[in-house]
Amino acid sequence: MHYYSFHVGDYIHDTAHLSNEEDLAFRRLLDLYYTQEKPIPNKTLEVARRIRMGKNIVAVQTVLEEFFMYSQEHDFWFHKRCDETIAAYQAKAERNREVGKLGGRPKSNPQETQAVSKHNPNQEPITNNHIKESKDSLSAGLPTCPHQDILNLYKKHLPQLAQPRVWDGVRQTNLRQRWLQAAKPSIFSPKGYSSQAEGLAWWDSFFGYIANDTKLAQGFETKDRTWRPDLVWIVNANNFAKIIDGKYQK
Repeated sequence: MHYYSFHVGDYIHDTAHLSNEEDLAFRRLLDLYYTQEKPIPNKTLEVARRIRMGKNIVAVQTVLEEFFMYSQEHDFWFHKRCDETIAAYQAKAERNREVGKLGGRPKSNPQETQAVSKHNPNQEPITNNHIKESKDSLSAGLPTCPHQDILNLYKKHLPQLAQPRVWDGVRQTNLRQRWLQAAKPSIFSPKGYSSQAEGLAWWDSFFGYIANDTKLAQGFETKDRTWRPDLVWIVNANNFAKIIDGKYQK
């Protein structure tokens, strides 16, 4: 890949606590990930040299451990959002190659019509496929996401963290996706939930877990300042997975 969409606002929000060296390492690791279209090998010294940061190996390792997930089976560092972007790019490229063999351009698919919120032009396009997926989830018995109730539970357990003043656009999208994700049975939630009441009980317990059993509630000291997460950070897919995996547990 020689191009990828870069969401400046999300990046600044998620990396405000990084040092200059760590920030540079993260940007170059992303460039390496996308240009080679595969995960980062678990060879920190070699990787640091490839991204021209051979004298900053500690910064490279710190970024890998915080923003990437390690696969012990394959011995590499992967990033879910990068993988999804690469997969979409490769699928589109393959489709274009197949159409090219037939001597024409692909016809537009009405199911892939894109709509971007005027309130957040940098958010990822929402397609009719995404809307259909949401409708399918609801038809399968999953309850709709009660945004305000969840915000109230977040404030109840974590009043010391920043409280969102605006909750729309990509913020609502991310929370709705996490709501549907948590509803499905998993190791963390064996039974999941199928009603709004059960769902709110799950999120009540989830925020209680963050408040009482993780280091996130008090934040982290970095270079004479304290970094603390907020709800936007928590419902980010990658961060949510790390919390579930117990990365921040005391």
